[in-house]
Amino acid sequence: MELLKTAIREKGKVLSDEVLKVDHFLNHQVDTSLMIEIGLEFARRFEDDKITKVLTIESSGIAPSLMAANQLAVPLIFARKKKSLTMNQNVFVSQVYSFTKRETNDITVSKDFLQEGDRVLIIDDFLANGQAAKGLIDIVKQANAEIAGFGIVIEKSFQDGRQLLLEQGYRVESLARVHALENGEVKFVDELIESK
Repeated sequence: MELLKTAIREKGKVLSDEVLKVDHFLNHQVDTSLMIEIGLEFARRFEDDKITKVLTIESSGIAPSLMAANQLAVPLIFARKKKSLTMNQNVFVSQVYSFTKRETNDITVSKDFLQEGDRVLIIDDFLANGQAAKGLIDIVKQANAEIAGFGIVIEKSFQDGRQLLLEQGYRVESLARVHALENGEVKFVDELIESK
């Protein structure tokens, strides 16, 4: 998705060979026009998949997921990292390790919102090692629901998250696939393919 790649180039910051900071448009300040386009693209890619729910983890996945769910005309559910007083014990729970925050969180989804028979599109802002994806897969399996696929805004293709999901038979649709973060520069997978 060229619009997203342009935003990554112009507003993203490479902090190391593993960390790309995108807080100017995705996970702190949100470029709403870009999120609308991202939602349209995810909806286009999954329009024939009979999606009944979109699932993400708070908070960075919410903006792109909301736009996709709106376009698909289905509810958005976000797994909560902190259980509130209003959430009783009627929840699905899994654990997710965050590389950037260096911590493990319990994530929870109310059993009221995810049921057997749902076809779920999981959307997240990043795919790196697949830890968030593993936690969300676990939640969907606990609900006896079905995963239609994964919509990823930015994939770090040099890490093994994509491969882990593909090996389990999941469809992965990434809007920007990063091949490498080198010398303060982002290199995209499709540009390497085109240059060969």
